[in-house]
Amino acid sequence: MTRGFGIVGTGVIAAWHADALALVPDARLVAVTDVAPGVAAAFAAARGCAAEPDLGALLARGDIEVVCVCVPSGLHADVGVRVAKAGKHLVVEKPIDVSLEAADRLIEAAEAAGVALTVISQHRFDSGLVELKRLLADGALGQLVLGEASTKWYRSQAYYDSAAWRGTYAMDGGSLMNQGIHYVDLLRWCMGPVAEVTAVCSTQAHQIEAEDTALAIVRFGSGAVGTILSSTAAFPGFPQRLEITGTEGTVIVQDGQVLRRAPGAGADPASPRGSGAGDRAVPANRGATGSDPAALDVAGHAAQIADLLAAVDGGREPAVSGQSAREALEIVCAVYESSRTGRTVTLGR
Repeated sequence: MTRGFGIVGTGVIAAWHADALALVPDARLVAVTDVAPGVAAAFAAARGCAAEPDLGALLARGDIEVVCVCVPSGLHADVGVRVAKAGKHLVVEKPIDVSLEAADRLIEAAEAAGVALTVISQHRFDSGLVELKRLLADGALGQLVLGEASTKWYRSQAYYDSAAWRGTYAMDGGSLMNQGIHYVDLLRWCMGPVAEVTAVCSTQAHQIEAEDTALAIVRFGSGAVGTILSSTAAFPGFPQRLEITGTEGTVIVQDGQVLRRAPGAGADPASPRGSGAGDRAVPANRGATGSDPAALDVAGHAAQIADLLAAVDGGREPAVSGQSAREALEIVCAVYESSRTGRTVTLGR
């Protein structure tokens, strides 16, 4: 059965949602809308779909079952609540919003309407993360002791100047909220709930309201510790990395692929499973988003959209739920609060 999709907001990220929908056999892009009607019309013409004059008109269509929310981050909840009340399922771009209050409004609206909500965290579907989660589930790394998430990207001033909302606290946030939140989500997904955050943020290379560099030390509920680094001032831009270390070994994931699997203390370094035996070459085109926001692989988006449809059919929660997106947002908000106050922030209060 083919499912009709709508897209709200036809800016840069909307193209990746449209491309992802084209990869999902049961999905079809029906219509789009944007506050700039001309932009929506051009997008629709290029994609062979309809352009609606406003959100109300798009939501009134009976042939749309799911809506992708691709507006600026600070509008995700406002738009998403309207979508939920119209009885449409939701695919919301990351982050779920820029405040916990807004996230809660959206989650509650989806629950009240009985619609499915997923927030884009497409890297959970990358092959390296799937492998890492399997190793963790099998206990192959032993007791987790250290987790490290690094996003060292570069964005020019022209990138921030391309839209008035970019780099603002109200609509976008800084490097951590926009770019780094993907690996914040992965770190929490692998290491478990975060108990404490101590952080510093700075704006060094751009003229923006929010930070272009953030660094945090985290303590997990398990007692393990970790670090979060995010920057859009790291010229020329580097691959994202996630390193998970346990008492029985370490796994390093770079841009969604396992770069290295190192054995634990009980392994023989001279054996075929020894140090370096798990090293893998990462294709040269991997990590291009470190310097080019348009260099995005849509396969993860497609996998997450397919999971949403499977969740609807199976009566289950999507793999990336609104609540899990809220948990990642809570960490980012704690980083900002710690940097602002100079104090350690306790989560889950």
